[in-house]
Amino acid sequence: MFWKLIGLTAAGLTSFAFIPQVLKMYTTKSAKDLSLVTLLQLSAGVSLWILYGIYLKDSIIIFANAVTLLTLLSADFLYYKYRRTV
Repeated sequence: MFWKLIGLTAAGLTSFAFIPQVLKMYTTKSAKDLSLVTLLQLSAGVSLWILYGIYLKDSIIIFANAVTLLTLLSADFLYYKYRRTV
């Protein structure tokens, strides 16, 4: 039970870590100082974590990384939308 709680806590912290950046891009309408390479690397890495979670049949890994991927895809979209202001 203890390790499941550790996993859930880690999943929650990492899943929602990029939300402040997405909100900042949305409110400022700017992608200034944001690295597209970093966004794409994180998106690729998180996608691989999802595949690994599916292989392990680990719902915590799958769900946490799916939420993270949705957040990163939102950031990718906003980056392209506001890239002219970079």
